[in-house]
Amino acid sequence: MPLHPTIAKVTDRIRARSEGPRRKYMDTMARAAAEGPRRSHLTCGNQAHAYAAMGGDKDALTDGRTPNIGIITAYNDMLSAHQPFETYPDLIRTAARAAGGTAQVAGGVPAMCDGVTQGQTGMELSLFSRDVIALAAGVGLSHNVFDSAVYLGVCDKIVPGLVMAAATFGYIPGIFMPAGPMVSGLPNDEKARVRQEFAKGNIGREELMAAEMASYHGPGTCTFYGTANSNQMLMEFMGLHLPGASFVNPGTPLRDALTTAATERALEITALGNDYTPVCDILDEKAFVNGIVGLMATGGSTNLVIHLPAMAKAAGVILDLQDFSDLSAVTPLMAKVYPNGLADVNHFHAAGGLGFMIGELLNAGLLHADTKTVAGQGLERYSQEPKLVDGRVEYAAGTTASLNEKILRPAADPFQPQGGLVQLSGNLGRGVIKTSAVAPERHIVEAPARVFHTQEAVKDAFKAGEFTQDTIIVVRFQGPKSNGMPELHGLTPTLAVLQDRGLKVALVTDGRMSGASGKVPSAIHVCPEAADHGPIALIRDGDIIRLDATAGTIEVKGVDLATRTPATADLSGNGTGVGRELFEVFRQNVGLAAEGAGVVV
Repeated sequence: MPLHPTIAKVTDRIRARSEGPRRKYMDTMARAAAEGPRRSHLTCGNQAHAYAAMGGDKDALTDGRTPNIGIITAYNDMLSAHQPFETYPDLIRTAARAAGGTAQVAGGVPAMCDGVTQGQTGMELSLFSRDVIALAAGVGLSHNVFDSAVYLGVCDKIVPGLVMAAATFGYIPGIFMPAGPMVSGLPNDEKARVRQEFAKGNIGREELMAAEMASYHGPGTCTFYGTANSNQMLMEFMGLHLPGASFVNPGTPLRDALTTAATERALEITALGNDYTPVCDILDEKAFVNGIVGLMATGGSTNLVIHLPAMAKAAGVILDLQDFSDLSAVTPLMAKVYPNGLADVNHFHAAGGLGFMIGELLNAGLLHADTKTVAGQGLERYSQEPKLVDGRVEYAAGTTASLNEKILRPAADPFQPQGGLVQLSGNLGRGVIKTSAVAPERHIVEAPARVFHTQEAVKDAFKAGEFTQDTIIVVRFQGPKSNGMPELHGLTPTLAVLQDRGLKVALVTDGRMSGASGKVPSAIHVCPEAADHGPIALIRDGDIIRLDATAGTIEVKGVDLATRTPATADLSGNGTGVGRELFEVFRQNVGLAAEGAGVVV
């Protein structure tokens, strides 16, 4: 199937826009690669320090001909998704030795959980942790003794930060290893019902706690389709995982076999072998377009609209919100996974999962088939399915038919003809809206504004019974410069209750909502943000705002904003407590949300 003209057009546009930065990046990578294996540039004393604790691996490390893998790990046992990584280094070292290589833990990176910090002060460090992760991974790899790297990470900011580091060290190969989702727990619709009942005051905290503990109950990624699982999808569509690796549960023989196979592949693709595949060759404009198409086809997290531009910039590729919107317009929504549906990622995987989707999208001309991947040339191999045969991974043809069309549909007969992500622009600036879970009759909302500076103030107004008419709730001073851009997901139950009462409501914010934002229309990432004196700082209570996801516009009607003075907020309290003091330099130097909200890129 020929490539869809819009896919080709957007790719060409990105390539032209990125020509200068990409050429500079690739020249830098070529110079680094030309230096040959990293260890050859270290003195004997340098190497003695690097190998002192390596026991029986010392001879192999010093001979200079044995490939050495650097392990960058986001392990901690506070995050369910990362707890399985505790055993990975030993498994990787054993697999590397058996394949004629060595492996060392190069360094650890922090990994925080937005589920733990949701609505808490710690969430104000969340977005910035992505750049900290890139920096920490860079420190680990800076010892310059590695021929290849493996990256152990799953969740929200961890994978984007690791990709930024992998791109920066793009002259060496790198493979991402997932841990997989936890087994299914409390059904998602029941979890949402309990949360709304708690928001209404109909049940107490004890019932809420019981439901939450039944939802998040074991090792592995949370099973709803939020940012963490969107990351895993992205790594597969972009060719940084082994095919079919994303959604295999932790602690299973196939999961361990995939980790062993990825270790072996990490050794095969070094410059010491015959299949040298550096990360810089994988992360080109085609790979990022494929990732965006995957995001739209699966109805993935809006957080990736921030992370992808930052990840791409690290590889010299410049993305724009219009690219996301244009690709979404031609990408069919093929999956219904919570919050877009009732199923979880385990159900999605069982129905055919990413392999089925990639095959369908390739056949429809909606993906670049000719990309480089860690598994070899061409994306078609990612339509295959891993099988466990005598303890090892073997690949077989994946399913060509969905096994549950209530969860997963073919590209020719999707749930919706478009991916549901729309760029919004107008006299309030630029932002995005995700409509895949929003009822069509709610795609246009025109109503008076109620302006707030915190999500707590919105909840207080709700408890006081102040929302009695159609309302567009504006929550500003939530951008990266204001307070690190915490997620406002805690507003979802409140807004959903208002919507269920028959009101037309919408959210407009310079902050972000997560992949679990659901059925309430939300104009997010609006920029310039209020702290930058963007137009959102000029809105007043009672202004009529029109949010039109059909036309892609967001505007205040009947007001000359140029005559107004921007509102200000006392942000001094955002600089202290729970580590916020350490991030002042980040708040002062962060870029626009539309450009990735980057600090180090």
